[in-house]
Amino acid sequence: MTTELSQDEKPETFDKSKDVAKRGGKVAGNARIEAEKELGRPVITGENYLSVLEKKKKQIEDKK
Repeated sequence: MTTELSQDEKPETFDKSKDVAKRGGKVAGNARIEAEKELGRPVITGENYLSVLEKKKKQIEDKK
């Protein structure tokens, strides 16, 4: 969502970019909350959470 907002609005300053990022994060957070309400369970769990090291490893593997 943040990427789409940024591409549409093309912010020219850091403050404008920061505003776009906050708005995109808010939309994503609200979507997660709504999904959890609909499902009746958390979307993010210890089982599907990736640690920082796992994320970096996955990014490296995806680039190959």
